Amino acid sequence: FSAEQEAQALRKAMKGFGTDEDAIIETLTKLNVSQRQQVLITYKSTIGRDLIDDLKSELSGNFERVIIALMTPTTMYDVHELRRALKGAGTDEGCLIEILASRTNMEIRHINENYKLQYGSTLEDDIVSDTSSMFRRVLVSLATGNRDEGTFVDEALAQQDAQCLYEAGEKKWGTDEVQFMSILCTRNRCHLLRVFDVYRVIANKDITESIKSEMSGDLEDALLAVVKCLRNKPAYFAERLYKSMKGLGTDDSTLIRVMVSRSEIDMLHIRREFLATYGKSLHSFIKGDCSGDYRKVLLRLCGG
Repeated sequence: FSAEQEAQALRKAMKGFGTDEDAIIETLTKLNVSQRQQVLITYKSTIGRDLIDDLKSELSGNFERVIIALMTPTTMYDVHELRRALKGAGTDEGCLIEILASRTNMEIRHINENYKLQYGSTLEDDIVSDTSSMFRRVLVSLATGNRDEGTFVDEALAQQDAQCLYEAGEKKWGTDEVQFMSILCTRNRCHLLRVFDVYRVIANKDITESIKSEMSGDLEDALLAVVKCLRNKPAYFAERLYKSMKGLGTDDSTLIRVMVSRSEIDMLHIRREFLATYGKSLHSFIKGDCSGDYRKVLLRLCGG
């Protein structure tokens, strides 16, 4: 890898008349996120221009959005997406849920630090001013990045938690959402997987079915996302991708965010889950749903 060579290749692709989009796709998709950051710096030092500005002036639409997303450091990309979800026109609840339910404690802490530096307000304050009721409380809880990340399973506590969830939902009239939140948003993954097993025995149904019947709207979506991420994160992202493309119109924000943010983490697993769940490959889905350079770059990120 030579940052200088890649920087020159990008400049060449944008210089003069017309833009060589294929060269831009080729160059950027073969690099990883830290290499792209090196190219960004090298571009400025050797060519004396800002790469992001050049890309923005040459590209447009969803293709531009993907390329700029690829050029953004991982944490900052999450920060920008959260900010857009909170401060854009209307709130993008799906984006808030997806990022906060799927990132690790360390990632959430980095997001919080950078959010404050970038925007002068805390992520929590912006969540509080933009959302309401129980949904707000779940997001605030997830945004603290304070989940137990150990692997210890306390069998007695697992039984107790499962019973608590049962009594907070299925067993009573009305739902005690706070119980759901405090257990689902703070316990460690191994412990919760055990809680879900015990719950199935006690309630005679899966925890997701109970959440669906007891909750509604954004709160239901948020708690379901938490459970799905704990059980199988790639399957959760496969579902996000599927829903972003199926039916009429494409939810490009979600499609771009998941493809870019997971491309170096678990894309192979996501592809496997996608095929297993929906009987079609992610590749064929993207191919049928997108077009032009936008499609090309997404297929490269999909990797196959």
